[in-house]
Amino acid sequence: MTILTIALSVVVGVSLGLLGGGGSILMVPILVTVAGMDPKSAIATSLLVVGATAAVGAFQHARAGRVDLRTGLVFGAAGMAGAYGGGRVAEFIPGTWLLIAFGVMMAVTAVAMLRDRRVPSPQDTGSGSRHTGRIILDGVAVGAITGLVGAGGGFLVVPALVLMGGVTMPVAVGTSLLVIAMKSAAGLAGYLASVTLDWPLALAVTGAAIAGSFLGTRLMGRTNPAKLRRGFGWFVVAAAILVLGQQIPPAWTSALPGSFLAWLLIPIIGVTIVAVRDLRHHVTPPVVDAPPAEPLSTAPTPTRT
Repeated sequence: MTILTIALSVVVGVSLGLLGGGGSILMVPILVTVAGMDPKSAIATSLLVVGATAAVGAFQHARAGRVDLRTGLVFGAAGMAGAYGGGRVAEFIPGTWLLIAFGVMMAVTAVAMLRDRRVPSPQDTGSGSRHTGRIILDGVAVGAITGLVGAGGGFLVVPALVLMGGVTMPVAVGTSLLVIAMKSAAGLAGYLASVTLDWPLALAVTGAAIAGSFLGTRLMGRTNPAKLRRGFGWFVVAAAILVLGQQIPPAWTSALPGSFLAWLLIPIIGVTIVAVRDLRHHVTPPVVDAPPAEPLSTAPTPTRT
């Protein structure tokens, strides 16, 4: 199972490289279901993996000039405070509850990915100024989610940076990786007060995810963004069904014939079929600049004599 866990970690890195987020949404279920970790150890390990991978990605974006350092540090510092607090509070919450909260977070993320709404730019909203107070509040809230359930919050950070930080979309993606790295480090610090990591496995998984992030960055320019987002959203729906279904008490499923896991495969297969059909038909038409309209002639029409 260790080899499979490391191989799937490459997929996590590809997700971060392509989307600027989504690493924890994939990493925690992999560590719980494939590596057999308990929920709290899986969340703590996920924070290490996603934080280190995001830090490498942020460095790559910074070299290309796609990181707003000032806004990222303000948002990240607020997120670190919330993440550390969330990590300490998680010590007193049962692991099953944390996984249920994580499953709900996955469902919310999936809905956001499937809604087909473009994130507005500052030019669209007129919010080009930096609302520092709102950035701090949002950073604390997203950080608390990171600390509690191990979700880096990339899909929450990017819209917040665009709408409240006044940055463009490419810069928001790069800056979000800086924020995720900072928040994940703080959340991990909170968890390490009560959780011990399997360091050899954690470091191997981290290395695989970082390698995947380089591949994801290369694939970014070759992938249809709309199809990528919807495909990821459907994948998260299937994973949420699996995570939430596994938390149902056995007494509730004892009347079902056979293994409950086999019953869970029915909606997961259904979601997969819908995803494949959706991706085949969901094609974003290319934007073609219309030729400039010819000016109307004001010259008098010649008359025949």
